[in-house]
Amino acid sequence: MTDERFPEGTEAQEDEILRQRTEKLLRLRDDEGYDPFAHEKWIKKHTLDFVRDNFNHLTEDEKDDTEIVTAGRLMIIRRHGKATFADLADETSSMQLYFQVDAMGEEEYAFFKKWVDTGDMLGVVGYPFRTKRGELSILVTRCVLLAKALRPLPEKWHGLKETEIRYRQRYVDLIANPEVRETFRKRARIVSTFRRVLEDHGTLEVETPILATLAGGANARPFQTFHNALGINMYLRIATELYLKRLIVGMLGRVYEIGKNFRNEGIDTMHNPEFTSMEVYWAYADYQDIMDLTEELIVASADALGSRDVVYQGTPISFHPPFRRVTMAELVREMTGFDIGEFGPGDDEKARSFARAKGVDVEGGESRFVILTKLFEEFVEGNLIQPTFVLGLPTEVSPLAKKNPENPDFTNRFELFIYGSEVANAFSELNDPLDQRERFQDQLKKKEAGDDEAHVFDEDYINALEYGLPPTGGLGIGIDRLTMFLTDSRSIRDVILFPTMRPKA
Repeated sequence: MTDERFPEGTEAQEDEILRQRTEKLLRLRDDEGYDPFAHEKWIKKHTLDFVRDNFNHLTEDEKDDTEIVTAGRLMIIRRHGKATFADLADETSSMQLYFQVDAMGEEEYAFFKKWVDTGDMLGVVGYPFRTKRGELSILVTRCVLLAKALRPLPEKWHGLKETEIRYRQRYVDLIANPEVRETFRKRARIVSTFRRVLEDHGTLEVETPILATLAGGANARPFQTFHNALGINMYLRIATELYLKRLIVGMLGRVYEIGKNFRNEGIDTMHNPEFTSMEVYWAYADYQDIMDLTEELIVASADALGSRDVVYQGTPISFHPPFRRVTMAELVREMTGFDIGEFGPGDDEKARSFARAKGVDVEGGESRFVILTKLFEEFVEGNLIQPTFVLGLPTEVSPLAKKNPENPDFTNRFELFIYGSEVANAFSELNDPLDQRERFQDQLKKKEAGDDEAHVFDEDYINALEYGLPPTGGLGIGIDRLTMFLTDSRSIRDVILFPTMRPKA
C-alpha cells in the first residue's frame, strides 16, 4: 500500500483519501462483517507511560511475560512483509508496536495488514520487549480496530504548523502535536492550583450570571442579545465583579469565581473576545493583602509547572518573589520625565502639550491623570518584562476602586504586568455608596459623550452598597495570559482550545 500522508494544503488529495477510506470501511463491513464503531468500550488496563516506567530495564532482545492491554491511535505504519512496525500514541506518550505473523497468527495479522491504516484507533494486547536496536516496544499478539479514521493524518503529523488549521481544527492539532496537549494539561494545573490556594484561604467558589441586563464591572464594550420572552436586551458579562461584591454584602465573607467573560473587541495575540478570568473578593482585606495573594497564586502556579524560572519567547522571566512594587507615577517619571506632582488642577493643557511633544495621540480635553495613563501605555507598559506590580492608578480611570486617603486623586489599586501585558487588576473596593453614585454618574456622562467602553450606571449595585459593604479587597487575573507566559505560548489562541475565528468563506 502506498503512503497516504499528504502535503499540507492539498485538499483534493485529502478528499480522494477520504473517498478511498470510506469505501474501505464499507468493504470491511460487507466482506468481514466487522464494524469498527460497534465496540461499546475497551478496557484499557495500561498506559504507555506505565509500560515505559515499569519495563525500561529490559535489555536488548529481552521480553517480559507481563501481558499489556492498552489502546491509542496509530501514527505511523512501516510494513515489511510478514512483520510491521508502527507507532502507537495515547494521551500522554507514544511507543513502537511490533506486529509479527508468528506472534499474531496468519488470520489476525492478515486482518491488521489489510484493514488498519494510520490514524485508526486500536486496542492492543501484547508483551513488552526491547528490540535488537534498543527500542522499548510492545510485541502485539492481538489487536482490535476500535474506530476507523476516514481522514488521513497531516503530513509530518508530529509537526502540524499551519496556524489556521491548528486553531480551526484543534482536534487535528491535538493529535499532531503532543506539546499542545501538554500545554492544556498545564493550563488545567494552573486552574487547579488557583482553586487549591484560594480554598486553603477559606474562599468559597461561586457562580454568577453570564447573561445579564447590564454589563458592568469593567470598562469594555459588551456583546448584546435579545431575550424574546422578556422582550428586553441582555448582555454577555464583561466581568464578574459587581455580582461577587453583592455576595460580600450578603456576608459570604470570601468568594471567587473562575469563568468566561466576553468583550466585543479586536482579536490579536493578547486578546480573544471570549476569555477566562478568576476574580476573588475578601471581606476585611485591602489591596496590600490582595497583592500578597496574587503573588502567592502565581508563584504556586509556576511551582505546579515545575520552575519559577521560565523562558518566554527567548526572554528569561523570574517568578521568584517578591515581585517589584512601584507606582505608575514613578514609572512614568523614570521613562518620560513627566512628573504628575508638578501638574496642578489648571495644568491639563500643559500635560496634553507634554504628551503631544512625545508623539502621543491626544484628542483634547484629557485631564493630566488621563495623560499619565496614556504615557504609561505608550512608554512604560511594554518595558515591564519581569513581574511588576504597578500601584497608584488615578481615580479618574478607576471607577470601582477606593481612593487613597492621603492623595484622593489616586486609588489603592494595582495592576500586575508580565512581559509588557496586564495579567491582574486589583484594588481596595470602593464601598461608599455616595462616592460610587458620583463615579457612575461621571462614567454615564462619558458614555453619553460617545465612550462605548465607559462603565454603566448600575442602580441595584448602589442599592447593595447602601446595605453596607465591609472593607474588601478584590482581584481579577487573566487565566489565558498567565498560561501563555508559564507555557511559552506566543499567542492567546495557543492556550484557548477553541479560539474565536472568522467563519470560512
